[in-house]
Amino acid sequence: MESAIPAPKVSRLFIYPIKSCRGISVSHAPLTPTGLRWDRQWVVVNSQGRACTQRVDPKLALVEVQLPPEALVEHYQPTNNSYMVLKAPGMESLKICLSKQHEVTEAITVWEWTGSAWDEGIEASRWFSDFLGKPCQLVRFNAASEVRQVDPDYVGGQHRTYFSDGYPFLLLSQESLDALNELLKEPIPINRFRPNILVEGCDPYSEDLWTEIKISGFSFQGVKLCSRCKVPTINQETGIAGSEPTETLMKTRSGKVIRPDAKNKNKVYFGQNMVWNWMDSSAEENAKMIQVGDSVYVLRKVSSAVEAAA
Repeated sequence: MESAIPAPKVSRLFIYPIKSCRGISVSHAPLTPTGLRWDRQWVVVNSQGRACTQRVDPKLALVEVQLPPEALVEHYQPTNNSYMVLKAPGMESLKICLSKQHEVTEAITVWEWTGSAWDEGIEASRWFSDFLGKPCQLVRFNAASEVRQVDPDYVGGQHRTYFSDGYPFLLLSQESLDALNELLKEPIPINRFRPNILVEGCDPYSEDLWTEIKISGFSFQGVKLCSRCKVPTINQETGIAGSEPTETLMKTRSGKVIRPDAKNKNKVYFGQNMVWNWMDSSAEENAKMIQVGDSVYVLRKVSSAVEAAA
């Protein structure tokens, strides 16, 4: 009798407290409807209030973000002595209090969304302005009065996010990265793709097909394939862009290749955007936490990338 195929497992977890700045690899993280706790709660904006990202400001990749170790304990509440610490080449460290709420600033824009946010103050503004060489502010999502829904064309319900590009979770498999690296002259690390959940123990690009999975008893819905911008071409250690992996992905992972009868033939896809079905009753029965080593059970999937939403 053949033994059952082992389920894939979570191999790494990442949070990105400030949009487009360096991520933090963690062993566990609390779940929230807007993503892993602390993920993309902050964004740097320019003088017009528009989000600064690595697409235009690749130096953001060099901004290191540190959180207190206890910040990932479930039900953690920051105090006046709880700080996020930022470091960058040529800059003094900057401390951002996790509990203090500054004045509200209006007309903050991330892609299609515009709303209010908490201004993190003049010191943070000067720090990022000096580092990027242009007027900037650091702002935090105003969760007290703002809600940013995900695209209703792809997923219904009350799913929402903070300052991510569009969805609260991005999942990738190690096998997909390995398959890509076999085609590249110089292998690249996973940080080029900035996932939240990295899994291993499946076939390359299996995640393309997953429409519902369960991790630690929690149900996640695969919403749409993740179309990639120029950020994966930026070396996250140097902030310098090249031509890869986009050049290779255009030959192997473009819409023309994996979805020939669909629109967006010139986009490249790598990873699956997901939402947590936090309104499920099962979500109330467990500690709301996932961790490295958790099994990933595939409950529903489509038969090919042609059938996947994108």
